[in-house]
Amino acid sequence: MEVEIKIRLPDRAAYDKVAAALTQQTGGRTARHAQANYFFDGPERELNSRRVVLRLRTYNGDEKATVTIKGEQVLKDGIGRASEVEEHVDPGAAATYLVAPDAMLSQVPIVKSVAEAYHLSSLVPLGGFRNTRDCFAWEGHTLELDETDFDHGTLYEIEVETSDPETLRDRLEAFLTSLGVAYSYSKTSKFANFVNKTLL
Repeated sequence: MEVEIKIRLPDRAAYDKVAAALTQQTGGRTARHAQANYFFDGPERELNSRRVVLRLRTYNGDEKATVTIKGEQVLKDGIGRASEVEEHVDPGAAATYLVAPDAMLSQVPIVKSVAEAYHLSSLVPLGGFRNTRDCFAWEGHTLELDETDFDHGTLYEIEVETSDPETLRDRLEAFLTSLGVAYSYSKTSKFANFVNKTLL
């Protein structure tokens, strides 16, 4: 089960202000990832109808690649919870999966398992979006500043995985308030925004 804080920033100016404050406070980001996210389903939307998401993600071009199976994310008061299993795949194989997604059915164990569970015999690409993620060490956690580019617009968000989300959310809100940065709770997942063409 993945548990994370998801806080929405209103615009690029707020994002830049938070990034500058984190850089000053922590000494700078620990990593930057240019993520390309691609999604797949069965021909009859067998996964989406069960609120299951199949994602292939690449990092910084061909640096790293992962395949993830996620359950429906429940978002409440800035805290998201969802089941998640992830598997690293060879970046070269990932490039192949983009043009021949059915190969994942036999080559990626977690995809093979979900295909057997939901009787998938083939996969179809749904498209995707790009995300730039700046990571900072903050309060003993990895704070992720995301700039997500959809075809229909751009979102700015803070994500932090934690086992104590309520406490850390309150500290994060106090930090943002001290900067004079407006924020709100994310209302839906990035995938849902992609599918529904929303910016919520």
